[in-house]
Amino acid sequence: MNLSFHLLTALTIGLVGSLHCIGMCGPIAVALPIGRKSWSNRVFGTTLYNLGRAITYGLIGALFGLLGKGLHLAGLQQWASIAMGIVMIVSVIFPVVFREKIQIGKLTTGYSVRLISRFRELFGKHSHRNLFIIGLLNGLLPCGLVYVAVAGAVNTNDVLTGALFMIVFGLGTTPVMMAISLLGSIISAGLRSKLANVVPVFIVMLGIVFILRGMALGIPYISPKSQMLTPEKEMKVKGSCCTPAKTKHLQEADDTN
Repeated sequence: MNLSFHLLTALTIGLVGSLHCIGMCGPIAVALPIGRKSWSNRVFGTTLYNLGRAITYGLIGALFGLLGKGLHLAGLQQWASIAMGIVMIVSVIFPVVFREKIQIGKLTTGYSVRLISRFRELFGKHSHRNLFIIGLLNGLLPCGLVYVAVAGAVNTNDVLTGALFMIVFGLGTTPVMMAISLLGSIISAGLRSKLANVVPVFIVMLGIVFILRGMALGIPYISPKSQMLTPEKEMKVKGSCCTPAKTKHLQEADDTN
């Protein structure tokens, strides 16, 4: 996959997935200490907050891009793509089927509470520095949408591309997050619920794309044929002392003699 395809995918996840952010990160965005100063000052403050989120996402993307590179070198990236696609689909279906029996959110409650308590004091004072730090910490909060983007970063098979993938994802969520911060809670709970319903459908569709890509069915852009060499094949090619043309030439010389 080329860089432009990865970045377009990241931007799409961010833009569509930002509907999910209205409910999850909306309260934080509304509570940002942007003050009652000039409009330009408030815009600058929310920009710093979202820049902080994007930077944290970028660092996460670099880490998982490195993981994807390791899988690529091991010849496992196709299986990893299929596995992550299945996980995406299951992540949507599982909570619906076992909603009354298992509440997955409780698994990360302790971590979230500790993290929120760390930057809660930052909300007490309006400063550009605090807004930037809040954004950095906000990027560490558990979020299903971020996990989906991380799966995309793994599939870039590259550290730098993985970082860019997550940064563009973060920028894709920025318009909605800025609107929430600047305009407040103008979206009703009913509308938020309807908008949030779009996200699970999108995640399932993206999961299917990941599975198809891993299967390498030869479908242009969606499931191209894999041309990756396994480490064993790469060693054979690098270890070969003769090119096919040279080998043919030597064979002809032997036949002549």
